[in-house]
Amino acid sequence: MGIDSAATTKVRGSLIAAAQGLALALLALTASIVLFVLTVVSLALIPIGVGVLTTPYLIDLVRAHATTRRKLAYAWSGVEIPVPYRRFPADLRTGFVGHVERLNLMLKDPATWRDLLWLLTDMTAGAVTAILAPGLLVEGLFGTVLFAGLWTVLGDWWYAFIPVQGWGTAFLASLLGLVWITLGLLFNPYLVRAHFAVAAASLSPTRKARLDARIDQLTESRHDAVDASAAELRRIERDLHDGAQARLVAMGMDLGTIEALVEKNPAKAKELLAQARQNSADALTELRDLVRGIHPPVLAERGLGDAVQALALRLPVPTEVAVALPGRLEAPVESAAYFAVSEVLTNAVKHADAERIWVDIEHRAGMLRIAVTDNGRGGADVSAGSGLRGVERRLGTFDGVLAVSSPAGGPTMVTMEIPCASS
Repeated sequence: MGIDSAATTKVRGSLIAAAQGLALALLALTASIVLFVLTVVSLALIPIGVGVLTTPYLIDLVRAHATTRRKLAYAWSGVEIPVPYRRFPADLRTGFVGHVERLNLMLKDPATWRDLLWLLTDMTAGAVTAILAPGLLVEGLFGTVLFAGLWTVLGDWWYAFIPVQGWGTAFLASLLGLVWITLGLLFNPYLVRAHFAVAAASLSPTRKARLDARIDQLTESRHDAVDASAAELRRIERDLHDGAQARLVAMGMDLGTIEALVEKNPAKAKELLAQARQNSADALTELRDLVRGIHPPVLAERGLGDAVQALALRLPVPTEVAVALPGRLEAPVESAAYFAVSEVLTNAVKHADAERIWVDIEHRAGMLRIAVTDNGRGGADVSAGSGLRGVERRLGTFDGVLAVSSPAGGPTMVTMEIPCASS
């Protein structure tokens, strides 16, 4: 029973691979050829101005085509092909000037030229490896059909290297057809994987390109860190000026008034003393909140897990926190992770309309992984607001990544990963 089941599974997988190979071959022989020809012609027309208008749109189509192939590579064969396109600057101008700038940035991006190289290989070697998967099965079936009597209709016929001229040669053709079918059933998944390996050879960035992208990422992370530090400093100055400082100034004025009234109007002086006492208590509370916002004492004393649990207790939405940390993390990593979780929880409370939130924190294989899940209405989008973008920038300083899964209607899961060591 187990052997039959395994054989059935293998046959099904081979048939699926044949269908995938057919789809990939059709894409290679239609979309890849058309896009390659149109893009090359458009590039050639840039000197006379026509290509300036058309090339960016065609490159966008090529990138979409390549991105689709990357997704199919991972979904069908588990082959990961990175997406190496450079980001456009946020201050890219609009109109014709912006169109020209965008074209210039695309042409300077090495990934653009790797995409064109991939189109060329996809329509040749890629198409061959893809079409072999269904081709072996179809050719094998044709050989068996010849022996079934088709040769009498076709007359003399060459099947591969066998001249089919009678029942004997037709029988040989059917044997060869069974060989093709067997090879297809055995190797179709590998042929599809070979197709994606050909694509990866062209689409994957070179070592120099990876280093350049890494340098760009580190530069952007440094700028983000500087901007975040400056914004945090401005926030602290603003909170001090508008909060504790104002209350301390008011308390000083009250004390001056009390000094003048203490003998003339003791009742009024007593009232002002009570007000000054309240102002001092409020100032102290605001200073404590400010210090907690800079670096919570529980984070420094007890670590990330306890700090997040203390944070969860103050939320208006019931929040469960599960922590699996073998020890303390580096202080900068703990701080970044804490404030990232704080921002995500704040967003969930404000916008998700959730009834419950779950936070899972674990450290495994040199990676801190934090997942924040809520049962709210979903629809969270990193590009739609500054909150999650800020979290992404904060994590990027430590080579961390942010992933958001938030379909309409929920649930929403925000996953954060930071490479780090645990003491």
